[in-house]
Amino acid sequence: MGLKTEALTGGFAEPVFHSQSVFKMLMDGMACPGTIQTVQPDVAPPAPLGIAAGTIALTLCDHDTPVWLSQGLARSAVPEWFGFHTGAPLTTEKAEARFAFTEAGTALSSFGLFASGTQEYPDRSTTLIIELAELEGGRRLALMGPGIQSVAEIAPIGLPETFLRLWTENRALFPRGVDIVLTAGKRFLCLPRTTKITATEI
Repeated sequence: MGLKTEALTGGFAEPVFHSQSVFKMLMDGMACPGTIQTVQPDVAPPAPLGIAAGTIALTLCDHDTPVWLSQGLARSAVPEWFGFHTGAPLTTEKAEARFAFTEAGTALSSFGLFASGTQEYPDRSTTLIIELAELEGGRRLALMGPGIQSVAEIAPIGLPETFLRLWTENRALFPRGVDIVLTAGKRFLCLPRTTKITATEI
């Protein structure tokens, strides 16, 4: 499949219906951090963008939402696919991005380079969509905070060792800070900035 064809295909078959259902899944995911959601494989984004990440992009991104892409995504057919299906402008400035997408294996540096909103408008921040190898089977992490009864556990594979430190720095900015969606293939889970994440004792 040529670059052009790849960029023009693989969008929502029924855009209104699908974007509404995925938006509801995202809202539910943010309300219940760590809960794994599965999208219907209706979307076929170009590699290395995963199905869930592509579905989230089609649901949330439009011409008013600047998007930042990691290097692997920026060098693929993904920029053209974004442009054709969402109209979202791409930015190389992390601080300008409303949404940021990284492919699996991307090294994560400080979240502080992304927009963290302001005290008056904390929602003017970046949401990071981070593709991982898997959402289960990795090092166990404990989640606490709003939307979690006592403790929830996640065990994603592929988060960098520095993730807990980066997340602690992010939480310290509250009410400012970034929100994160971890994706793997067709599945995703949400980590809003209110969530406290710690390593569980083995």
